[in-house]
Amino acid sequence: MLAKTKKSFLTYTVILIAGLTLLNLLSRNIFHRIDLTENEIFSLSSSSINVVKNVDDLLTMKVYFSNNLPNELGNTRRYLQDILEEYSAVSDGNIRFVFHDPESNENLEEQARKDGIQPVQMQVVENDKLEIKRVYMGMVLLYEDKKETLPVIQSTTGLEYELTTKIKNLVATEKLSIGIISLGNSEVVNDNLKLQLGRHYSIKDIDMSQPIPENISALLVNGTVDSVDENVLAQFDSFLGTGKGIFVAQNGVLTDIQTQQASIIESNIFNFLHKYRLIVEKNLAMDKRAGRVSVQQQMGMFRMNVPMEYPFLPIIQNFNEKESVVSGLEALQVVFPSEITIDTTISDLVDSVNVLFTTSKRSGIMEAPFQIHPDPKVNPQIQMLNQNKIIVAATSKLASGGELMLVSDSRFLTDEGGGGSGENGIFILNAIDYLAGDQGLIALRSREITNRPLEELDDNTRIRWKWINILLPSLLVIGVGLFNMKREKNRADILRQIYD
Repeated sequence: MLAKTKKSFLTYTVILIAGLTLLNLLSRNIFHRIDLTENEIFSLSSSSINVVKNVDDLLTMKVYFSNNLPNELGNTRRYLQDILEEYSAVSDGNIRFVFHDPESNENLEEQARKDGIQPVQMQVVENDKLEIKRVYMGMVLLYEDKKETLPVIQSTTGLEYELTTKIKNLVATEKLSIGIISLGNSEVVNDNLKLQLGRHYSIKDIDMSQPIPENISALLVNGTVDSVDENVLAQFDSFLGTGKGIFVAQNGVLTDIQTQQASIIESNIFNFLHKYRLIVEKNLAMDKRAGRVSVQQQMGMFRMNVPMEYPFLPIIQNFNEKESVVSGLEALQVVFPSEITIDTTISDLVDSVNVLFTTSKRSGIMEAPFQIHPDPKVNPQIQMLNQNKIIVAATSKLASGGELMLVSDSRFLTDEGGGGSGENGIFILNAIDYLAGDQGLIALRSREITNRPLEELDDNTRIRWKWINILLPSLLVIGVGLFNMKREKNRADILRQIYD
């Protein structure tokens, strides 16, 4: 009997171990993670999954991370390992990764340096002392004869986007080409923007004295302050007619905040845009929700710089969520934009025109003569913000399949203007992906954006909430007091009836 019981126990134990082993092996490739974060940032996005499915050969990820990392970087390592396991599972074994501690072996340390991973020095507090630690926090991705490197990984923010971008670059057979055009006296396109675009595309400055090369997939066009050669506009028409896309940054007023001068731009570029039912008005759009500038004011004996909201620098938060190119964005900034109106006339060239983003409900329009001084005491016009949403970006979808995207800010692509803003850069990258027909990274790029300033309330709403905050707590206290008083009275009546 004892032998039989022992045999049964061993049989059940072997079956249990085999079942758990099989379940563990299956769970490496078949699993589902419950991610309760708003944007599911701890799970692979559909964009990443689509990119990983294109990996048809072995892709190796060599992760060089020190074991003695400061506590604050421990979460980064854990997150990286979790997300690499997901990449590996989704790839059906085509993606493999391995963690190395270069400090444990001189050969590994030498290999890390050959792979482009250098140690970084960090200040950490250990044993109540501030110390300098030398640590490794990088990785290299190897695919066929190509290599991509992440030299330093210090944060989980944007890590999935970085990894998916590297994987996409590795498996891509050929980069699409993007053309950049500066018209006339327009400012130079943002160098940082070129660097960002260069990670995904082959960037080329286009000389419009020559025909646009046929391998160009989309065009970025800076705004102009003068008329454009008709041959250039004819080339734009031809380019759109082939089903490709053009992004244009152009407002209707030339401004200079240093001299506080503004003048209307006279150019045939507006006729070109109007042909596609996009009208750039010769005015300036203002918004209560705006960036700040410093204004010198007299404070007693001193002149001091005082920060003031400047309505000509609107912070945009109203996006057309139906348009994938702006879906997921939370805020961006434009500089001295003009109002865009949409010509409702039916056109054989245009299928539809859609709004991309607008100013807030507390906006205004300034017509010529323009006064752009930032101090409302000097320039009371900038406080006239009683208009509803004003269109500052729209896109014209053409019958040919091409698309003309317009932002009414001539500085939008430059370092001196909106091009220096992080989320502006995300929108521009989205726009180029969209116009070039490569939308795989659009949703992923804006996934971790968390720029959420408080919404501006009008005066009536603020007063209403003020009185609610004053009266509601008092009414609740009075209500609870009356309820307790009535309950105690009922108890007293019951006791009186029992003992009387």
